[in-house]
Formats: sequence, structure tokens, C-alpha cells
Amino acid sequence: MTAPLTPPHQPSPHDPWQTPPSGGGPGGSRPGTLLEAPEEKDLRADLRRAAVVGAVVTVAGVGLGLLWLWLAPRVPLVSDNTAVFLSDSEGEEAIGADGTFALLALAFGAVSAALVFWFHRRGGVALVVGLAVGGVLGSVLAWQLGTRLGPTGDVVAHAREVGKGVIFDAPLELHAKGALLAWSLAAMAVHLGLTAMFGPRDPEPDWGVYHAPGQAPVYGPAPVSGPADGPADGPAPSSGPAPSSGPADGPAPSGPPSPEPPAPSSGS
Repeated sequence: MTAPLTPPHQPSPHDPWQTPPSGGGPGGSRPGTLLEAPEEKDLRADLRRAAVVGAVVTVAGVGLGLLWLWLAPRVPLVSDNTAVFLSDSEGEEAIGADGTFALLALAFGAVSAALVFWFHRRGGVALVVGLAVGGVLGSVLAWQLGTRLGPTGDVVAHAREVGKGVIFDAPLELHAKGALLAWSLAAMAVHLGLTAMFGPRDPEPDWGVYHAPGQAPVYGPAPVSGPADGPADGPAPSSGPAPSSGPADGPAPSGPPSPEPPAPSSGS
């Protein structure tokens, strides 16, 4: 009696139900050592760039707040020890403060979009979202910074401090809260325009070579056969009966040939 070639505790090398080695790969590699997909790498890179852009744009709101505090017109107030009144009841300084903030935010949005496009021409949805979110956060930061560094918000105490009949500045306020979106709207519009004009283009589709039967090769897209095109291997059309010969094709009539007319004689 002979011993088996394969020990019972070891699986046969040709066993189809053999368990693959641990690690998932043919060489026993672990899942942690597998390479990442290109799409996942691109997504992570886009998210990192969007986070950096959003943070930088938010910090730039400090500059917007300081410029607004410097350029915004002041609303003059005056007190008579009983109440506080507008020094110029027909003045438009309050509207001017909102307009100044909106114009500065539009300028900051255009400049930030141009800089982002200059450094990241590839663009992407994540980058635009980072610009939009950073613009809103930067506008809120500028609004809070300008109001806190401006004149005090305690108007009554300020009026008592300056005295009766003395003109003083009202606190800097932003009445039109919609101006907080100006930065983001301008940034997205400018970035979209720059991407449309100067952004990378998609590659052109490859043109095939069509060889028509009996003709030279033509470079272009291959023709698509429509319903009007009949089958190439179909039966040939049946030929009808040959046409009968007419009188002109019949036998020549019998009889003597007609005499030829005499040639004209030349005069002497």
C-alpha cells in the first residue's frame, strides 16, 4: 500500500476551493499598501486647495473692514441734553456707508477671484465653493471689525461726554445686510468669466479614417448607415425582357439599289 502524494493537512495546488492568501493580493500585500485611485487623489487635492482659499479669503476680510472704517462717511449727531438728533436731517451718510461697503466688497471679490485663477488655473467646483464661503466669512469679519473699531455704540453716553450742541459721529453700522453677499457674488462671476476665456480646454475628439470602396481614404468620422441604405449583399434587381427590335433593326428591303445622283461637272 502506497502513501498519498499530497499530505491530508495541506491543500492540493490544483484545488479550486483553496482559500487565497491573507492580504487580498496575489503577493500577500496588505490593504494599506494598495495605491489610491487617481480620482480620490484629485478630490483630496481639490478639497485642500478649497480649504486654503477659503481661509485666506476670510483673513482678507480684515483689510475690507479697515478700509470700510477709513472710507465710510460718518453720520453727524448733535444733542441738546434731552435727546439726540441728526445734525443734517437730509444727509445721506447712512446710505453712503452701505454703498461703500458694497463697492469695496465687489472689488475684493474681483481681486480674490483673479488671484485664485492665476495660481490655480485648473479651477473646479470645490475651488469656487471655497471662494464663496470665504467671501461670506470675510464680509462678516469686516462688518464686525468696522463696527467695533468705529465710534462707540453708546450714543447717550457719548452725547453726555461731548456736551450740549457739539456734533459727534454716530456708530458705524451696516443697514443693508445683503451687502455681505457682494464679495462672494463678484468672486464667482469673475472666476467663471476668467475660466471661460482663459481656462484649459477639453481635448478634441479623434477623427477616424474611412475607406470607401474603390476610393482613396477619407479622414473624417465614419458614415452611419441609415434606414435608406439598403443591404450591400442583397439580391440584384431582376432584369426584364429585352426590348423588341423596331423597324429600323429589321432586314434591309430587297430590290435593286437606287442609282446615285451624278456628280456635278465643273465649268470650264
